[in-house]
Amino acid sequence: MSSTVERAVIAPSITNNGTSELVQQKAGPSNSNYKGFVAGVFSGIAKLSVRLQTSQKTQFRGPLDCLLQTVRKEGLAGLYKGATPPLVGWMFMDSVMLGSLTFYRRMLRDNVFLPYRKPSVMPSSEYKLPTVGHGIAGIMAGWTVSFIAAPVEHVKARLQIQYAASKAQRLYSGPIDCSKKLLRGHGVRGLYHGLSATLLFRTFFFFWWGSYAVITQFLTTQTTIPLSTPAINFWAGGLSAQVFWITSYPSDVVKQRIMTDPLGPDRKFPRWRDAAKAVYRENGWRGYWRGFVPCFLRAFPANAMALLAFEGVMRALP
Repeated sequence: MSSTVERAVIAPSITNNGTSELVQQKAGPSNSNYKGFVAGVFSGIAKLSVRLQTSQKTQFRGPLDCLLQTVRKEGLAGLYKGATPPLVGWMFMDSVMLGSLTFYRRMLRDNVFLPYRKPSVMPSSEYKLPTVGHGIAGIMAGWTVSFIAAPVEHVKARLQIQYAASKAQRLYSGPIDCSKKLLRGHGVRGLYHGLSATLLFRTFFFFWWGSYAVITQFLTTQTTIPLSTPAINFWAGGLSAQVFWITSYPSDVVKQRIMTDPLGPDRKFPRWRDAAKAVYRENGWRGYWRGFVPCFLRAFPANAMALLAFEGVMRALP
């Protein structure tokens, strides 16, 4: 038996009436390894964002200072603390997100927008989901995947703010140890600490998938030089991800503060607005954008390559 496990990818196909059906496609090891490689490489950059988001402005002067201090005190391996959760989680979360996104797009098209079209203007077989429909489907997909993403991102955040170079001096030795201690000390609710902030953060998927539809349509119909489907997915995926981060970043800063807040009696932020006020009180309005540069720089390549890996899913927009 081959040691390589093939995983099934849910991909939509276009039917005769213009709607999309889910079909099973087998993806070989390349997609899985590809996603894992992307997750591992960019987790090092994401580490800088998390540390900048959760630290006082006196601790790091900026992204470069954060990078230099981390490498000097913890070595290159320090950049990859908390890399395992996204390495494993991104593949699963993206599969759920894109699968649910396809389902919600079709549901909204067939049951919400299609019944109100004017048949004399456009037959149902040619009707496309409008941009706002793609945005709403993005919100629903974001909420769906939040129930998987919340514990993954919670564990990742707690691992990434451990500054001790020696494992013996760290509270958590790794993601499994962190998960066990959270469950043992605070139950399932403790593991899911920050779920509401995660749901709010992923509400901004409206801008991600709404802009993705707009950019895809533009690159498909308005460019003088025809682009291939992979090229369109690459550019639309990267540019729409940057739109998403521009609109959602302040909420991500607050989310990270909540997820790294001590649990139990030492908790500082019992409500979302308490964390938001603390960010402003410590750093002013600039605090909501602290760590934005490394996050923004990674957004285009990470998401562009991720959507290339899921090209089959992105090929058909209902």
